[in-house]
Amino acid sequence: MSLFQKYKKWIMILSILAALFGLYHYFIKDSPTSELVTTNEEENPFHITETAGVTTNDEIEEERLVVDLKGAIVQPGVYELEGGARVHELLKMAGGLTSEADELAINLAAPLEDGMVIYIPKKGEVTDYSQTSHQEQDDGKVNINVALSEELQTLTGIGPSKAEAIIAYRDENGSFKELEGLLEVSGIGQKSFEKLKDEITIK
Repeated sequence: MSLFQKYKKWIMILSILAALFGLYHYFIKDSPTSELVTTNEEENPFHITETAGVTTNDEIEEERLVVDLKGAIVQPGVYELEGGARVHELLKMAGGLTSEADELAINLAAPLEDGMVIYIPKKGEVTDYSQTSHQEQDDGKVNINVALSEELQTLTGIGPSKAEAIIAYRDENGSFKELEGLLEVSGIGQKSFEKLKDEITIK
């Protein structure tokens, strides 16, 4: 028996397997579709096919403030600003102060709130709107949301340093929403608050 006849069976099996491997390689692995998918994945490995539930920046509505500006200003009126805006940004939008405006009566760094009325007084003018007359009279109480340092110092236990601390806290965080907000001010504890709570208001 020749060597070929002896191993004929195994040669046929190997030939069939080689043919199947060639068909697989040609029709599946090297198909155009397979190459396209592989190429796309290599070019953009971070590609995400599912987008459902993804929130884009365009869908996030930015906080807006609407403020009424009055008084000695070049262009008084109602202005819309981005959340967190300050008084100086509002004045810039309105064309600045007039020559009659009392600039010393204005806190340019004060934060704005939605629905707020800002009145710019003339020199020597004192009104209920004026930021020079920050103290609003309510049975003799001091409005801690608008009071100047001198007015805050009329409160029991409040000296110059604590008055400035109150103003600094107010400028940074906005108006007090409740009287107890004073407890967040450095240097004012529960005992100090109890002594002056009947002397203050936030209206």
